[in-house]
Amino acid sequence: MAAASNTQVLEFDLGTERYCIDIEFVSQIVDRQHITPLPNAPTHVEGVTDLRGETTTIVDPKVLFDIEATGDEDHIVVFDSDQLGEGSAMGWQIDTVHRVVDVAPDEIESSPIDGQTGIEGVIDRGEGEGFVIWVSPDAEPPE
Repeated sequence: MAAASNTQVLEFDLGTERYCIDIEFVSQIVDRQHITPLPNAPTHVEGVTDLRGETTTIVDPKVLFDIEATGDEDHIVVFDSDQLGEGSAMGWQIDTVHRVVDVAPDEIESSPIDGQTGIEGVIDRGEGEGFVIWVSPDAEPPE
């Protein structure tokens, strides 16, 4: 993955691993609130909630990325629908929000899994800090 300049990413946890997403896609981060389940929804859709007067679809990225379901799921990252190119509001429930950081193009390694939608790359934070997996909000559930 190559970019002309640094990119700001939001780092967060899903289960025991650290992930990040381009901050450009993030509209807001809110504490988890009541989510109303939707009948016959795909397994990755937790349901809907009202966020500041807007019905927002809540997705479980742990299902999207086939991650063991551990963690508190205390927060919702709400995506900017204009950036996604979709008409409705969507958010991911995540465990812990860490920080927004700049990532230089030379820090980003290609995804080790060819053809995996939603995995943009991997960032090696070095010894002791491990890897951060760069994901995209357009991830699709596994088949």
